[in-house]
Amino acid sequence: MNVIADFCVVPLGVGVSVSKYVVACQEIFDGLGLKSHLHAYGTNVEGEWETVFGALKQCHEKIHDMGAPRITTTVKLGTRTDRKQTMDDKLQSVHEKL
Repeated sequence: MNVIADFCVVPLGVGVSVSKYVVACQEIFDGLGLKSHLHAYGTNVEGEWETVFGALKQCHEKIHDMGAPRITTTVKLGTRTDRKQTMDDKLQSVHEKL
């Protein structure tokens, strides 16, 4: 099943800047061939359910390996069965109406 996920992974106990952790997760998404879009407070990722959630697990593992003792993550996700829809489709629909 295809899923579009929006999530924000926040390492705790590592100081104020988290950009190196964002980079680490982005490298995981790229390595798995997942389409992703960074935004100011998180990341959108689309792909097969198992791959997306496996990537999120890998992000947690990598961030812990980088020294973060705790991580909090928020996740929103959507699936459809009536038709195929990508992140780009959703954005294009809004831009056409602007």
